[in-house]
Amino acid sequence: MMDSVIDLRETEPGIVQLTMQDKVHKNGFSEALMNGLVQAFETIKNNERFKVVIVTGYENYFASGGTQEALLAIYEGRASFTDVNLYSLAQDCSIPVISAMQGHGIGGGFIFGMFADFIVLSKESIYTTNFMKYGFTPGMGATYILPQKFGVSLAHEMLLTAANYRGAQLEKRGIPYPVLPRNEVLAYAYELARQIADKPLHSLITLKDHLVGPAREQLAAIIKKEVQMHEKTFHHPEVKERIMALFGK
Repeated sequence: MMDSVIDLRETEPGIVQLTMQDKVHKNGFSEALMNGLVQAFETIKNNERFKVVIVTGYENYFASGGTQEALLAIYEGRASFTDVNLYSLAQDCSIPVISAMQGHGIGGGFIFGMFADFIVLSKESIYTTNFMKYGFTPGMGATYILPQKFGVSLAHEMLLTAANYRGAQLEKRGIPYPVLPRNEVLAYAYELARQIADKPLHSLITLKDHLVGPAREQLAAIIKKEVQMHEKTFHHPEVKERIMALFGK
């Protein structure tokens, strides 16, 4: 499958690479990218050849989260981050997913990558949960998945401060994931993928279902609470001012 913003192709037997390449929005969650991601994972679901998915971006961008227009729509009450369920696409996928985060992961784009079964970061790239920078509380399941992946202390720091962290900084903080030079991230992901693709499909599906089952069961309640926090925090005038003044900076 090939279109302007998503490239989905089986690159080796059993291995499918999903490349996000919305260069106009720097892999922000434009309507085209969101629809493309949903369609791509539906295609993966319906193809019994695939055993493992590698999700990656282009050049120095992995995914940049909500666009300015989308954030303003939520502020105005015309939209919610739950309108399109991007956050758990990787977790809900029946086969293992590797986030080859070769580029910047920003806000919801970073959290999208965190829901994968395997995560590979780059030393040079910026990773941030920048929701509070704009004055509203985190969404996309961030309050659940980030403590699960990075530990409570670092996750709370990232969520509350909305600071930027280079991959090299996160490596020094002891995150349990490989952090490599950008040009080595995808190759490392393929090494992992080949080890996974060697296994029987039915066993991969059965084990992943067991491993992520509790998270799948808990996530709905977390999302509900995040939406409730948005109702309290997203619609203040200061939020719009921050979105207009700070977006992309």
